[in-house]
Amino acid sequence: MDSRFSSLDWAIFLAYFLILALSSYLFSRKKITSSEEFFGASNSMPMFAVAISLLATSQSAATFLGVPEFAYSNNFTLIGFYFASLLAVFFVAKFFVPKFYAIKALTVYELLEHRYGESAKKQAGVMFLVGRVMASGARLYIAALAISMILFLDISFSHMLLSIFLLIIGALAYTYFGGVKSVIYSDIIQALTYVSAGVLVFFFLYTSLDGVNILQTLQSHSKLEFIDTSLDGKFSVVGLLSGWLLLNIAAFGLDQDMTQRVLTCKNANEANKSLILSILLTIPIVLLFLGIGALLFVYYQNTPIEQNFSGEKITIFMYYILNEMPEGLRGFVTVGAIAAALSSTNSVLGAMASVAVEDLYKPYKLQKSPTTNDAHFLSASRVAVLLFALLLSLMAILSFFWQRYSDLPLISFALGVMAFAYSGLLGVFFAAIFTSRGNTKMVPISLLSGFFTVLALQPYTFGIDIGFAWQITLGTLVSFIILTQTMQ
Repeated sequence: MDSRFSSLDWAIFLAYFLILALSSYLFSRKKITSSEEFFGASNSMPMFAVAISLLATSQSAATFLGVPEFAYSNNFTLIGFYFASLLAVFFVAKFFVPKFYAIKALTVYELLEHRYGESAKKQAGVMFLVGRVMASGARLYIAALAISMILFLDISFSHMLLSIFLLIIGALAYTYFGGVKSVIYSDIIQALTYVSAGVLVFFFLYTSLDGVNILQTLQSHSKLEFIDTSLDGKFSVVGLLSGWLLLNIAAFGLDQDMTQRVLTCKNANEANKSLILSILLTIPIVLLFLGIGALLFVYYQNTPIEQNFSGEKITIFMYYILNEMPEGLRGFVTVGAIAAALSSTNSVLGAMASVAVEDLYKPYKLQKSPTTNDAHFLSASRVAVLLFALLLSLMAILSFFWQRYSDLPLISFALGVMAFAYSGLLGVFFAAIFTSRGNTKMVPISLLSGFFTVLALQPYTFGIDIGFAWQITLGTLVSFIILTQTMQ
């Protein structure tokens, strides 16, 4: 089959970007007058829109392509991660969200300012920014890799640059002009796009297997397992109730990338509903993409394939897109992958800018010039969005070269670096919320201790391999113990 983009594919691709341009214009028509409105939407966002935005942000291009790969190579036990997410958002809704709304926070790290002083807020903010630039820059690289493969049938540097540029411009179209309100509404478009793409692929695959006993084939190869009761499985029950649960608590409660949307709701009750609804909507979508992976296993079970493209290992879904997908559907799936990438990229630009401006720059500027007006901080917010767009692009470019010329696992480290940062943040926030102990001087030590504990437990550091769930659990425990050894 010819894997080049057809005229129909290009028409779908261009129509999608026309919709992006039109919607970004419509969503950003309302004049914004302050950084608080730019980052917080004046607490005016509907609960359902926020829930869809949270759903879209949690589904990156890596998820779009990677979830089918898990089902193809393993089974359905990945779904347990999302049930751990559901437990986590109930925890966040009960213990974190009410405290954020009580202090009218624009960023989650303001809670640490109320508890341990302004320096604690800044230190947590810096840890978030460093981790996010690395993690989201690497994700941008992975998304650009996929787009370059599909659009240009190669991963040359020039085509990678163009793919990165397309994704960044698409993200900026919403974030720069309309702020978080524009991002939330755009995420609804992105979610509908990639879910529709998934439904079409599932239907096409299912019909192409006419006459095949799909369930019997999957059952005979142990592909229909949903629960892992072992002690060392990647998504075992033990892991889901420890490290993966902690990861989700951090992602939904302590990571500004996700919680920025939660803080735009009218009140804490609406925010809590948006969190819970987002996971309830995510579970069937993940099952859809796991189902695609299972169908791909049946489709290719008797066909020897090499999941390789120009030296890059590719997922089975990407292999199918490049080699089997018919015209029209290929174009639609391409915009689905772009939609998944944009929904995570536009949100992270706004999240990083909010921390940089509200937690770091604004206190400094107001201390030097107390009469600085809202217009100045709004301009600074948009400059920050551009700055982080540049930094993410540079990180994606660095990932491109590092992947080719170094044996060090930078991409793996960058993708998991938020988990490194999460350990310290979890320890500090648990101490702040559940104890009266800890002080300003110990906060940076606690943050770094969590980071370095997880780093020390990586296989490429000292050769220790105990699994991710135990790494983040131990990192959080060390961070918490260090901070709670001192009185406030």
